[in-house]
Amino acid sequence: MHYGADYNPEQWPREVWPDDVRLMREAGVTMVSLGIFSWSRIQPAEGEFDWEWLDEIIGLLHEGGIQVDLATATASPPPWATTAYPEMLPQDADGTTFWPGSRQAFAPSSPVYRRLAAELVTALVERYAQHPAVVLWHVNNEYGCHLHYDYSDSARDAFRVWLQRKYSTIDALNHAWGTDFWSQRYTAFEQIVPPRKAPYSINPTSVLDFKRFTSDTLLELYVMERDIIRASGATQPITTNFMGAFPPADYWKWAAEVDVISDDNYPDPNDPESFRGAAFARELMRGLKPGVPWILTEQSTNALNWRPTNAPKAPGQMAAISAQAVGRGADGIMFFQWRQSRRGSEKFHSAMVPQAGLETRTWREVVELGGQLAQLPDLPDVSSGAKIALVFDWENWWAIDGRDHPIVLDYLTLAHRWYAALHRQNLAVDIVNTTSDLSAYSLVVAPQQYLLGDEGAANLSAYVEQGGSLFVSAFSDVVDQDDAFREGGFIVSLRDVLGVGLEDFGALVPPESVRSADSAGEVASHAVPDGPGQSEAPLDGPAGRIVGQYFAEELIVQDAEVLGRFTEGRTAGRAAFTRKTFGAGRGFYLATIPDDAGMAAVLGWLAAEAGVTAGIEGLPEHVEIARRGGILTVINHSVEPFAVDVPGTDLLSGSTDARRELGAYGWAFIDTSDSPPLQHSQKENN
Repeated sequence: MHYGADYNPEQWPREVWPDDVRLMREAGVTMVSLGIFSWSRIQPAEGEFDWEWLDEIIGLLHEGGIQVDLATATASPPPWATTAYPEMLPQDADGTTFWPGSRQAFAPSSPVYRRLAAELVTALVERYAQHPAVVLWHVNNEYGCHLHYDYSDSARDAFRVWLQRKYSTIDALNHAWGTDFWSQRYTAFEQIVPPRKAPYSINPTSVLDFKRFTSDTLLELYVMERDIIRASGATQPITTNFMGAFPPADYWKWAAEVDVISDDNYPDPNDPESFRGAAFARELMRGLKPGVPWILTEQSTNALNWRPTNAPKAPGQMAAISAQAVGRGADGIMFFQWRQSRRGSEKFHSAMVPQAGLETRTWREVVELGGQLAQLPDLPDVSSGAKIALVFDWENWWAIDGRDHPIVLDYLTLAHRWYAALHRQNLAVDIVNTTSDLSAYSLVVAPQQYLLGDEGAANLSAYVEQGGSLFVSAFSDVVDQDDAFREGGFIVSLRDVLGVGLEDFGALVPPESVRSADSAGEVASHAVPDGPGQSEAPLDGPAGRIVGQYFAEELIVQDAEVLGRFTEGRTAGRAAFTRKTFGAGRGFYLATIPDDAGMAAVLGWLAAEAGVTAGIEGLPEHVEIARRGGILTVINHSVEPFAVDVPGTDLLSGSTDARRELGAYGWAFIDTSDSPPLQHSQKENN
């Protein structure tokens, strides 16, 4: 089990470095990420390299038994580079240049940036590829983090090349984009520009393709550096840090290119439900590369610096959220940062070594967690045993975020809500893509699958035909992979599976303003105007009465069984919840998006119908369980003590007593390999 942090020794005088290594050993640190923002120190001028300080610190770490995750340092170009080559700077949709003075001051498509980055990586790996301290390569850092999209001339030129590769001919592009609308028809690829600021709505397929291009371009940068590392003869695994469900990068596509998944995640201590969003991110990381342990490369020991209010973590909360990552497949628990910076934008960001010193709760908790992780055996099996899968699809996200739709939807927030409805019931769930292997699941939940490509539709259909249960919610199967309506109306590609079509989407007045925070800490807000109109669509069905929001769709029932009907409003009496047998399986459709209670009711009923039960039933909402092979993790995410009976052996204490006492933010890793399967718990609150 790796344990450590981002280490920035260049911010500190040399006399501090030996003390850093001593404290790392005291804390149980086994690995640090090194050099992430060190380009200006490694390369003070073009063609000049300063290895002395890096040689020294790597040597000190090695002598101290600390392994190194060595970064390629390409995340933040030095001032000399942007001064000499201002053409490498990115631009926003208005044409405004992003200037140096922060981080990420480069256009991903810039040939100059790519040349300079390649020269740096080549020199770095030639020097350290065979160093015994280096056990992992860390390429760049949080690709696209603060600069989601670049609209520069470099991006323009690269976008044209990308489009020509995809479509081959301009006629094929015109067809896919529907350019006869608004006289947008192109006669040459050289006429195309990125979706820069325009008078009104921009062609939606061009926007979708630009998002695909951006993800591919960032991935192209990673692959360039990875291939340089491999060409040097380096044999260590190579990674780059993801950021959970991060909008600009389709991590389903990225996952195949990294040796190990690594993730940065910062749950908000101000939000008592934030552990559910963290659990979603853990399941996503586990799902991106099934069967392979992943690394939590960044989290905080305590407070952050970038939220409007940066609350501290409660005593024990840092360890509890770390245990959650281990329980869901992580083989590394890392932090940003090792020693709290004294200067710069992140000086208020907490660290393993706090600015307040070692006589602090943070340091005591850091040392305690290091000792606990050191006691764990190898945990190679990361399987969850889940029989429920939740579909999360980046291309659908990009398309659903487009404008000029029946209603504004925040796809990530809704995905989190559907996941939370399962999580609260302690129903194990894997996160999958539409094209993933679904054969292991009894129930697949595919909500708001607005864009459904041909391959995904065929995969979902085959899953049902072979015996699976598929649940689809409103605003699904609306457009194809080109963001175009299919011939034949709506719900076309899944019509055989679901047995329904659609007459109208029936948009409702949204319940409230939609707000969500992405993985980079930026807050997205979609203002929802107040006004008259129907805001709720209650319905009765097998899960009881639930309240629908956002849509009350007018279904055309063809050969499906009606399980529930709307009871009020414009669609009162019309079908709201349907089921159809298709092959050996069943397809369910819900013509609305329920509130939280409704989501829980519907998914609970569907799980029971599919024969899926909770690992432990009846737990309070603040208690979470997760399975990792034969290891069951039980976590109390509250200050209220709790006791539960779980047969097995505690991996830390060695206790075989079934009664597990969990105090405030208490947790346990329990080896249940030799115990009978859990059916019902014997539990009580203290």
